[in-house]
Amino acid sequence: MPVSYYTPTRVVFGKDAISELKTELKLQNATKVLLHTGGSSAKKSGLLDKVISILDESNIAHVELPGVKANPRLSLVREGIALGKKEGVNFIIALGGGSVIDSSKAIGYGLKYDGDVWDFYSGKAKPVASVGVGVVLTISAAGSEMSDSSVITNDEDGWLKRGCNSDVCRAKFAIMDPTYTFTLPPYQSSCGTVDIIMHTLERFFHSGYGISLTDNLAAALIKTVMVSGKKVLENPEDYEARASIMWASSISHNGLMQVGNENRGDWSCHQIEHELSGMFDVAHGAGLSVVFPAWARYIYKAHAERFAKLGNLVFGLEGDNEKVALETIEKFEEFFSSINMPVHLSEMNITLDEKTMEKLLDKLTNNNTRTLGIFHNLKREDMKKIYEIAQ
Repeated sequence: MPVSYYTPTRVVFGKDAISELKTELKLQNATKVLLHTGGSSAKKSGLLDKVISILDESNIAHVELPGVKANPRLSLVREGIALGKKEGVNFIIALGGGSVIDSSKAIGYGLKYDGDVWDFYSGKAKPVASVGVGVVLTISAAGSEMSDSSVITNDEDGWLKRGCNSDVCRAKFAIMDPTYTFTLPPYQSSCGTVDIIMHTLERFFHSGYGISLTDNLAAALIKTVMVSGKKVLENPEDYEARASIMWASSISHNGLMQVGNENRGDWSCHQIEHELSGMFDVAHGAGLSVVFPAWARYIYKAHAERFAKLGNLVFGLEGDNEKVALETIEKFEEFFSSINMPVHLSEMNITLDEKTMEKLLDKLTNNNTRTLGIFHNLKREDMKKIYEIAQ
């Protein structure tokens, strides 16, 4: 099947990019805005007040909905839908990172839908419309500012974490100022680095035909993020490094890294991690840094050539395919550890006993009704082995 590439999001990138917010809102004919935020950081930094000031200057009414957490909750999405319908909201500003953006997209779906918004995440329905969403980005990680994806955790029924992909939710604009990420805690910066790398790797591991240019772009992105990820830990206000990471977060997940490939990629690691973060509320990037090496170690012998190519492009490794493939996995583990990310579940104080394991697997397989993976298909017993390797 061919892969489509669609990026309608207008990007305003650089220092003081927020100065263009007024123009962008006018282009969207925004008259009443839902201003959706996470914790208190936007308020403390003064960015929230700046956005409110711009809304006031533009004579655009607004209502606020704070409180988005990592692994954004369905309960808050439903609260936002009720608030938006009550207040007659016709545009949403997501002020934050991936969790805030994903929550905003879900609210956007719900404001144009008469049923339960979870229908879109459970697969019962497909969205056909959304209230427009604009982004003021403060965390470089998820790439949701330019993607067609939204992931929500159902905290009201089983803590299932599910995604919905649709072009109708793509952000109308993204205000991207790297200086807004200067104050990110080191842990969040490292989680973002892993998330960006994994969005790229999920697409690198596709089935069938691909083109060398896309492989080379993927490798360049990964190498840049690795270098920049270490730099921001040493100097949080390194503008060039922050800018590189911020732009990488967008292009790693806006579809560019899959053009020329036979499909959108494997995505097993993301699915396996979703159940971990849904059940244990761990940071998505930290969960991915544990899952990827375990998944790779489990399957690499069946795909040694592809892993070896990755190792050659990213690390300059050469030699026997199987040997280089294993060295490649070890290099990624070493990098994750070097930026203080876990590579085993035990480092996050997670132990999977038999009962917990079976519960995870029931969720992951939708009670034995689905398998995972395009690059390497995984059945329930395979998923269990990967969780065991990850411990």
